[in-house]
Order: sequence, then C-alpha cells, then structure tokens
Amino acid sequence: MGLRVGVVGTGYGGTELVRLLTSHPHVDELHLYSESQAGKGLGEVYAAWRDADLPLLPLEALEETELDVLFLATPHGASRELVTRWIGRPQVIVDLSGDFRFRDGAVYERFYRMPAAPRSLLEEAVYGLAEFAPPELSRARLVANPGCFPTAALLALLPLAKAGLLRPGSAIVDAKTGVSGAGRSPSLATHFSEVNENVRPYNVFVHRHGAEIEVYLGAGPVSFVPHLVPMTRGILVTAYGELVEPMTTEDLFELYRHTYAGRPFVRLLRPGTYPETKAVQGSNFVDIGLIATADGRKAVVMAAIDNLVKGAAGQAVQNMNLRFGLPETAGLVGRPLYP
Repeated sequence: MGLRVGVVGTGYGGTELVRLLTSHPHVDELHLYSESQAGKGLGEVYAAWRDADLPLLPLEALEETELDVLFLATPHGASRELVTRWIGRPQVIVDLSGDFRFRDGAVYERFYRMPAAPRSLLEEAVYGLAEFAPPELSRARLVANPGCFPTAALLALLPLAKAGLLRPGSAIVDAKTGVSGAGRSPSLATHFSEVNENVRPYNVFVHRHGAEIEVYLGAGPVSFVPHLVPMTRGILVTAYGELVEPMTTEDLFELYRHTYAGRPFVRLLRPGTYPETKAVQGSNFVDIGLIATADGRKAVVMAAIDNLVKGAAGQAVQNMNLRFGLPETAGLVGRPLYP
C-alpha cells in the first residue's frame, strides 16, 4: 500500500513526524503544510534538514492534493478548526493536539480554557492509545493521538485497572519530562538559565494531562504531579497504586507479560531492572519496570518513553499503521539513540 500523507505543523512534533514518514516503506507521497512558515523549505527552519527538498506549503494547498492521511501537529484550538473543515477529506486525520481526546466537551473547556469541538466530532474521534486501541480504530476517520504523559502513565497502570486490581482513587503519578515537551516557542519557564541544573514541579493537580489520565484509566481520581527536568527528550513516570488483593512482584510481572504479549513496542523489564529515559531516546519503545511492596498491598510501576516519539509522532505513525492494516512496526523500527 502506497499512502499519500500530509503533515500540518513545523514544531518539534511535526518535524519528528517528517523524520519517521520520510523512511516509512508504505508512504509514497509526503506533503508538508505550515501557516507560519509557508514558502520556505524545511531546511530553512531546521538546520538538520538543510539538504532535503521539502517545501512548506500554505494550508490552502490542501485543496489541491488528494491525501489518504493528514497528521495535525498543530496547537490546541487550531486542530479543532482544521478537522471541522477537512473531516472526510482526506480519508483519515490523526490529530496530535488535545482537541479530540475528551468525549465530554465540558472537561476539555475546563482544562484547555477554550471552546470544545462540535459534539459530533468528539463522539466520532477514536482515542489512539495504540496498545489498547479499540476495534473502531480500523475504520476511524478521526484519531485523537494521546498526550505524552498519559501515554506513559496509562501504559504503566492500565493492566492493573483493566484487571480490576487497582483500588479506585489510589493512583499517584509522579512524572518527569524533558524540555522539548513544552514545544518550540520560547518562554521564561524553558529558558536555559531557568531549566539548567534545576528540577521543579508545575501545574500540580491542574495539568490537563491529569484529566486525560483519569478519564482513560477509569479508576477514580488520580493524583498527577509533573516535573520539568534539564534534558531535551524523555518522560519517566513512576506510578503508585493500592491493590485490591495482595500481589507479589512476580504476580505483577506475569499480569503485565500477559497483557502486553505480542506488542512490539512494550519492553517489560525483569524484576529488579528499572527503566531509564536514555534507553528509549529516539525510539517508539516504552520500557516498563515494576515492583510490589513487601506486604503486597501496593504496586509501583515505572515507564520511560521518548515524549516526541512514543509520546507524540511515533504513536501517531503507529496508529496510521493500525488503521490501514499495515505492519505495526512499519517506519518505526529504528533503535534508540545511545548514549
């Protein structure tokens, strides 16, 4: 299958999509669109692409090209407008913003502080947490790509929640993220002098990704605290939960091994080994480690991802592969960058 693909957006997520799609074996055409950088080449925006012939087209050029897939790596609010205009043409839209992640528009408006998309589109969108994607993904016109923190947190906790083993309301998610998660637009909070040699929590209990984790975990309130750390890429989540019945670490390991059997991007680490961000950098892997407390009443599950790949562009390509019946690993087989 040769796909005709478009990407809207030239931020970090959009450019990561380009990196993955230019080597995807089933992508025949790739068209790039930008509102702010139209008329330039991608190499004029990012030096890493200076040798590439990749023009950035204005959004109006979407009228002239027939696409199979359109990826929206656009800000919240902008995606809502583009999907409303373009749904159904192309065949599939994969949105990397938060505009279609909540069925309940009131939840979106509370945390994003802007009008929600039309109810019909919110109800049509399929939440694309790839390892738990519903059957509807195979015929979806609109895929809501999960946020980066929710991807790591949900992959860490969903096996327990789905098995009915996570005590409702007990989940605590402590998360650390690199600075690229804030996007390319500069701000005081991401200034080198503010971030270097510094770790700080932010948006405690009010982060929009906390609401997303809570909705899709389905195990009552979640206490979510994100932290900004002085690195470019990566998320490390440490999730704590009380267990409905006592479990050993080996019990936990067997549950997760069974849940993720055959999932090519989940690397379950043997007890006593724990994930680290460096081991997944540049890849679509999630590394998961776990341990039960000595009394068996609590589980601690850790997950590491690259926020720009598994937490954004890589999962979006994974969702495209699942949607079109392609090998799930197509275009995503690169090894992590190490060191």
